Amino acid sequence: MINFLTVKNDLVLALDAEGRVTGDDYQSVIIPAIETKLRQYKKIRLLYELGNHFSGFDLNAVWEDLKLGLNHWADFEKIALVSDIKWIRMVTKLMGLILPYPVEVFHNNQLSQAQEWVSC
Repeated sequence: MINFLTVKNDLVLALDAEGRVTGDDYQSVIIPAIETKLRQYKKIRLLYELGNHFSGFDLNAVWEDLKLGLNHWADFEKIALVSDIKWIRMVTKLMGLILPYPVEVFHNNQLSQAQEWVSC
């Protein structure tokens, strides 16, 4: 399940994942939200929280995330990921090395810092 978080900067799409994220979550919530925001702005910012209530991705979600990243490669200004899950933090940091915009990874207890960073 995906929930929207409130942030100060309208350029920022802020999402919070609860439970197991599915390919349908991407198709019905995440992708439409990104595409709606991109109709308003040339580039957007993303805050994605995979906090204490997140339990993982199904295979379809991984596939949809990969396609989303390729289809919107240059449509972001910056991305902040909030998670304590080591493998997700590591993969995100590695992807940040090749992406054409800044990517920062924050721990669950740093949500407010992530919101501040992605909004500035």
